Amino acid sequence: METRTVLISGAGIAGSTLAYWLHRHGFAVTVVERAPRLREGGYNIDIRGTALEVVRRMGLLDEVRSYATDMLGSTIVDEEGHEKAVMSAELFSMHEEDDVELMRGDLAKILYDATKNDVEYLFGDTITALRQDGDGVDVTFEAAPSRRFDLLVGADGLHSRVRELAFGPEENFRRDLGCQVAIGTVPNYLNLDRWEVTYPMAGRVALVYRARQADEARAMFLFKSEGSLTEAFAGAGWEVPRLLDSVREAPDFYVDTVSQIHCENWAKGRVVLLGDAACAPSLASGQGTSVALVGAYVLAGELKAAAGHTKAFAGYEAQLRKFADLNQQLGPKQLKGMIQHSRAQLWFQLKMLRLMPKMPGKDKMVARITEPMREAANAVALQDY
Repeated sequence: METRTVLISGAGIAGSTLAYWLHRHGFAVTVVERAPRLREGGYNIDIRGTALEVVRRMGLLDEVRSYATDMLGSTIVDEEGHEKAVMSAELFSMHEEDDVELMRGDLAKILYDATKNDVEYLFGDTITALRQDGDGVDVTFEAAPSRRFDLLVGADGLHSRVRELAFGPEENFRRDLGCQVAIGTVPNYLNLDRWEVTYPMAGRVALVYRARQADEARAMFLFKSEGSLTEAFAGAGWEVPRLLDSVREAPDFYVDTVSQIHCENWAKGRVVLLGDAACAPSLASGQGTSVALVGAYVLAGELKAAAGHTKAFAGYEAQLRKFADLNQQLGPKQLKGMIQHSRAQLWFQLKMLRLMPKMPGKDKMVARITEPMREAANAVALQDY
């Protein structure tokens, strides 16, 4: 085998899944992570379609299911907190029967625990420079001594440092979808139990939810790209002022643009991109985790099966490109349903949500709504490596 040592930048879902499969295929794996410890915060994520098969092949599906959020539904309220509509969990999350929803931090810990005894993890460090030649990649770290690896994988997310160093500035690849998101852990003072409460406004939405096994709740804000979080929700009613105060103090507070990454090529020499670093579909798609899991499985398998990294990288991209493209197409479409940009659109959406449970053939209607997600989630067949 030509390649034996691999450095993965990023200990998230993509990086830890790749580490698992590479070790299983006989590679020596090192993972470098900027955070001082495993990132256990974050929001709810979904595993669908082909990604479920990846988790099953890892022997982790039962454990993953044991951490399911078991969300029961969602209430939509107005500025006074009055109920305007109620949705089932299947409708508001677009879940199929076998899909699993869990918290990102729980999945990250499951994957880390499955690899920590076999993989070298360097927490609290990052790559500052790299130089590659025909035989390997020389990597300079911020803290650890410089080292040489056969391959380098950028699994370091939307704002990938590896992509910037090897492929160019982020602005060459990032496409913003016109809004921002802010997320953080907040006290569950609304006493929610596997329930979400959403307060939609024209051009913005605030919501809070609590999943099973969680002591606290998560608050999330979506708003147009112009202005700050404070400016966007100035004068908002319901519980927004209190939630804003709480979320700003959250240890896992996160604010960013809702964006996608579009790269013409995912590999350059001995450097390759994975997950959000290569093809982020945006959180609006609901498919970032599934794309990361499937991509990691295929990349590791191609590196095992192919004669040389060049052929492996080409095989990885050939198998994943259509899958990634279809899942990216979901983002802008679903964002339109998440934020209504006028009072008229908001009124119509609420009207439809109130009527849908009473409509004949509502199950077929829900199936039509979820069909694009189902097709995208199953748009690649896994090889047996």
